[in-house]
Amino acid sequence: MIEFIHPVLDEEVTAIGGYYKMAREDTLVFNGKDVLYLIGYAVVDTSCCGATGCGYAVVPGYIVSLHAKRTPDDRSISLVEPLEEQVYQEIART
Repeated sequence: MIEFIHPVLDEEVTAIGGYYKMAREDTLVFNGKDVLYLIGYAVVDTSCCGATGCGYAVVPGYIVSLHAKRTPDDRSISLVEPLEEQVYQEIART
């Protein structure tokens, strides 16, 4: 079991070639268990090589306790069980 610190949604995080944001947090039921996932996107717009971007998902794991506690700066912490590699692949296909 691990502690997952939830990112602030819709907060732009600046990087050397652009920025990224976590846009959405949700759960899905997979193999009878609740899975936590987040959807984000990255934009490369300050790179010398041109502009581009991508969308991505972050899947911390099976939920043991959602929003179980808080960090000192008031972000949520959930307890999750990491997924096995094959489960990530199965979720990606759904």
